[in-house]
Amino acid sequence: MSFQTGLSGLNGASKSLDVIGNNIANANTVGMKYSRTEFSALVASQLGAAGGGAGPGIGVAVGTIAQQFTQGNISITGNNLDVAINGGGFFQITLPDQSTAYTRDGQFKLDSSGNLVTNGGANVMGYPTDLLGNRTSITPQNMVIPTNAPIPAQATTAITAEFNLDARTKPAAQSTPPTPISTYGTTMTAFDSQGNEVPVSLYFVKTGPDTTANPAVTVDTWDVFDSTNVTAGTTALNANAAIYATHKANAAWNTANPGPDQKATFSAAGTGIYAADPQLALGATGALFQLNYDVNGKLTSPLATQTLTLTSPNTAIGTFTASLDLSKTTQYGTAFAVSNLTQDGYTAGDLTGITIDESGVITTRYSNGETQARGQLLLADFRNVQGLTQIGGGNWIESYASGQPMLGNPGLGKFGGLRSGSLEDSNVDLTGELVNMMTAQRNYQANAQTIKTQDQIMSTLVNLR
Repeated sequence: MSFQTGLSGLNGASKSLDVIGNNIANANTVGMKYSRTEFSALVASQLGAAGGGAGPGIGVAVGTIAQQFTQGNISITGNNLDVAINGGGFFQITLPDQSTAYTRDGQFKLDSSGNLVTNGGANVMGYPTDLLGNRTSITPQNMVIPTNAPIPAQATTAITAEFNLDARTKPAAQSTPPTPISTYGTTMTAFDSQGNEVPVSLYFVKTGPDTTANPAVTVDTWDVFDSTNVTAGTTALNANAAIYATHKANAAWNTANPGPDQKATFSAAGTGIYAADPQLALGATGALFQLNYDVNGKLTSPLATQTLTLTSPNTAIGTFTASLDLSKTTQYGTAFAVSNLTQDGYTAGDLTGITIDESGVITTRYSNGETQARGQLLLADFRNVQGLTQIGGGNWIESYASGQPMLGNPGLGKFGGLRSGSLEDSNVDLTGELVNMMTAQRNYQANAQTIKTQDQIMSTLVNLR
């Protein structure tokens, strides 16, 4: 038995207590991964020993301090800039000295320039995207959120409407009085290039089928009006209603007087004298265009988008055009109902919120109701994560043992998904660490006892007479 053997045991137990103490101290550190002390035995070789037997050993050494990258619990925080990784991977960050590091700590903030940073001031890295969240490059860059100015206004260039026109409706001119143009219609707000609101109204008037028309209309047709021609359309509708009434009276007269020489029309003067029966044609309605539907209620024309002219309240802007898509409209025997009404313009808007989805796409929300993607967080993984080198602050750097990082999108392949508004807790098992601490304490006491016993033996030898 040797003093050195006991001393190595004391050193090993002391190192184990250091590691256990560090684990306990970081039990509440976000993204912390606990470590464990792994020991190896020391044995002196004995050349020429009889029978090749081994000696009693000369103590213990600390083989390594191994990090354990098991998943920590995920706690909800409610802060949208807090991000937890549920699965494999690390956030890539650029430290203030421009070196690259990796972390599981997702307590992110925005600095005065709109950079997404960690508590230590490191920039969080990601991929650039377009405004819809589609990645535009595979080169990592700093994630920057524009917070210093509102987004500019965008003029409306496209309008889409989806609705059902009631197939049970009679042509407007056949009703007495004629069905008002405003009976079937919808409104929305478009925007000019300065973000000024431009009201848009669309009206729909059924004109067919009408077998009394000249020529006869045999399909379901609807005229489309907007605010610029609705007055002219109303005038035309009233005129055509009178023509329809004349045709209806002619039909009644001709039914009562079937002979070829008896067909006549009522005189305008109402004197009871009948003139020759003219075939009156319906006048032009002045509609923007006409919707035609087949017997199944599907739109047959126009399938292409139409052009709508809008007028800005700012005379300096004047008129501008937007496409109008009505290709998904239907005509079924149910009440008139609008199911979708969209346009792509908006006024200027200030930043009101930021969200991060499971795939890491950062989306900004503005006071005008718009949302825009501003980048996508990336994740890095390694062939040997236990080979990473800790540098403090909850960060790791790559080493020869870890291998080079593999970058990718969260939620794809081996990379975990992200949970916004949450943080990954330390994976330290506090109960287990307290038990380990008691065990290490007993080991320390036992090794101290071997040294004490060795000292007593040496004292006995010295005192021999």
